Amino acid sequence: MLIYVIHVVHNCLSIGFVLAKYDKNIIYISFVVLSGTSAMVKINHEFTGKFDVQTGLEQEDPLSATLFSIAMDCILKKTELRGNISTRLRQCTAYAYDILITARTTQATIDTFLKLKNESLKYGLTVNVHKTKYLKCSRRQDQSKAIDIENKEIEQVRSFKYLGSPVNTDNTTEEEIKERIALGNKAFFANKKIFQSKLISKNAKLKLYFSVIRPLVTYACETWILKQTITNRLVFKGKILRKIFGPTYENGSWRIETNQELDKLIKHKNIINFARVQRLGWYGHIEIMQETRMVKAIHAWKPISKRPMGRPKIRWEDDVKKDIQRG
Repeated sequence: MLIYVIHVVHNCLSIGFVLAKYDKNIIYISFVVLSGTSAMVKINHEFTGKFDVQTGLEQEDPLSATLFSIAMDCILKKTELRGNISTRLRQCTAYAYDILITARTTQATIDTFLKLKNESLKYGLTVNVHKTKYLKCSRRQDQSKAIDIENKEIEQVRSFKYLGSPVNTDNTTEEEIKERIALGNKAFFANKKIFQSKLISKNAKLKLYFSVIRPLVTYACETWILKQTITNRLVFKGKILRKIFGPTYENGSWRIETNQELDKLIKHKNIINFARVQRLGWYGHIEIMQETRMVKAIHAWKPISKRPMGRPKIRWEDDVKKDIQRG
């Protein structure tokens, strides 16, 4: 199955007040904020003179987020993406000004993009073509080829970030886990002096490890597929624990702790076991969800197409079943 994904980023110009069917109080407050507003700046405990604000709502204003959400709700409803997850040829996922268009054909991707672009213009929103990317999920390694839409080229990429998580052509989580490990390394080296200090107790260092390092590495670990290569990379955190507990004196010489000894010292609360526990908890949460929830529908959905030849990839559900059998 081929999946075409296009990452659309909007530029906010101004949201026209064609939203009369929504709460009139929001529209009234917006007009009050946008007209006759003055401000002062505090510098060294002193205020400057008053000056008129003529730029309207900025991106950081709390009210701008509400207006933008209302506008995007209207735009997405007018794209008429009917059907459910098993029959729909194209979908739109929106968070703030990041829009993700998912379609099964190139033409469906282009048509949805143009419809979204034209509807956005009615509300004073334009698409930032330079930040808009195009990705093709397929097992075939084709050469990168840009899409031409209204004489503007949309660059094809092999991966991009959406809401902090990388999306790639292989539909794997290895790249995301590698980034989480790199963030954990940065956090360790930023606090290296604390971990090496002899004035700080081991319990305090462990609390720092469990509250700072481990959360950075295991963020969103509920969705991970723990392959053997990934498991081997996650064992690297043993070097941090060795900095905390130090070497062991045995038979007249000093030696470093083994991974098994470190695992016993932290009562088997290593990163791999923690990820497995979090994953089982998320699986149980999905099972008790109502059938109408989107997460439940995606979990229960079965693709219509056949699997390709060759060894199938390890699925998230297969890993969860192994965790249940192991427990």
